[in-house]
Amino acid sequence: MAETKEAARPRGFRSAELGWPELHRIPHPPRRVPLVGDVLGASVRSPLQDSMRFGRELGPIFRRRAFRNEIVFVWGADLAAELADESRFAKHVGLGVANLRPVAGDGLFTAYNHEPNWQLAHDVLAPGFSREAMEGYHPMMLDVAERLTDHWDREQAAGRAVDVPGDMTKLTLETISRTGFGHDFASFERSRPHPFVDAMVGTLTYAQRLNVVPVPLAPLLLRGATRRNAADMAYLNRTVDAVVASRRSGGGEGDLLDRMLETAHPGTGERLTPENIRRQVITFLIAGHETTSGALSFALHYLSRHPETAARARAEVERVWGGTDRPGYEQVARLRHVRRVLDESLRLWPTAPAFAREARHDTVLGGVHPMREGAWALVLTAMLHRDPQVWGADAEEFDPDRFDAKAVRARPAHTFKPFGTGARACIGRQFALHEATLVLGLLLRRYDLRPDPGYRLRVAERLTLMPEGLRLHLERRPPVAPGREAIPAGAADRGPGPALGPGNPPQA
Repeated sequence: MAETKEAARPRGFRSAELGWPELHRIPHPPRRVPLVGDVLGASVRSPLQDSMRFGRELGPIFRRRAFRNEIVFVWGADLAAELADESRFAKHVGLGVANLRPVAGDGLFTAYNHEPNWQLAHDVLAPGFSREAMEGYHPMMLDVAERLTDHWDREQAAGRAVDVPGDMTKLTLETISRTGFGHDFASFERSRPHPFVDAMVGTLTYAQRLNVVPVPLAPLLLRGATRRNAADMAYLNRTVDAVVASRRSGGGEGDLLDRMLETAHPGTGERLTPENIRRQVITFLIAGHETTSGALSFALHYLSRHPETAARARAEVERVWGGTDRPGYEQVARLRHVRRVLDESLRLWPTAPAFAREARHDTVLGGVHPMREGAWALVLTAMLHRDPQVWGADAEEFDPDRFDAKAVRARPAHTFKPFGTGARACIGRQFALHEATLVLGLLLRRYDLRPDPGYRLRVAERLTLMPEGLRLHLERRPPVAPGREAIPAGAADRGPGPALGPGNPPQA
């Protein structure tokens, strides 16, 4: 019965006045203009950062209107904790996420809650992110990381600064494509990004633009962009179809693609359809590399600007890994301070910067704001992570010690949400965290990172976030003596609290 109600709920954009009976209680920007709404001073290219600015001015819940579309935004920790309650709220597929459905369909990220393929795919693919599976991916992650360091060695020897976002995108695309689908895009052998990356960026940027352009005007205002988006989607589909066809004609790798092609649901015996397999592969290739590349890029930016933090993290790497060329899976999980650097970077700039929640039934948010069944709000993760009541008056500052074990235990639940929340949180979060921690450890041990003195952080928005124009200068460090032994398993974890690794992510 509940599933029938969910399936009957209207799809597409639902403006806030349809679900919030007392919308007048929620503040909005002061210069609202009839017919067009809160568009004065707004930027089509940076809607998230605009909303962050309004959030600071208007408080933990506010609303914005663009033409006929009104959205309620939430960032206060208490309200966000309520929205994380799975008994009252569920994932809402709206805004940019729904705009990706023409290419990703009912993939894990874009499926509506009532669509059966979400649960089927989740149950079939979840073992692909088990500890045993992760250990199997680890050597391939190392292989791809070595291709990155070979490239950076050449750039450093030539006296050139490295393109951090570009190279992190190459790294993470190759990692997910090799570990998940046995495919090599040869990204590091190309002078320009692989066409798959261009098409992926195109679809994400187009989906972002649809958020701020009125739907009736989109065919007129975005005519050229719509044609390009159709071409981008066709290229993504062709690329994935070729990967799947190659696997069907050849041997299996025991990876995510094999699970999609060969594994039946353990309870029902049902299998994924060919169309859904294509959608899942596209979902993993996009979501599995775009967000991780952003997280690594922001972390490297902060490490270059905070040499004392980099030195502390580097000392940990050398202590835990010793002189080994290829650290083992367990050794990555023991890089506690490196992981804190990554978490603090994700706090300040969560690369998936917001998530939407909808009411399962009529309810009242914060004891003040009535919501009808199906009403939804957008949680601004990037502002939730800056709530001064949780993170302190210095919440805008970079400080990895916010994630030491004692501080994590002292914080309320649901205040750190870089991977979403609830049953629909990112299935690959431990994969991403292991990959990113491994790569940061390898780069810190090998290089000193020098920023461009004139660079100021600019954040590019294409549904996900990425530092724009970030380039770093490298200085090779002398290698750790080969005979130096790593700390034995467990010895690095004797500090206060458990090690922060794949089995124990902070506030997971």
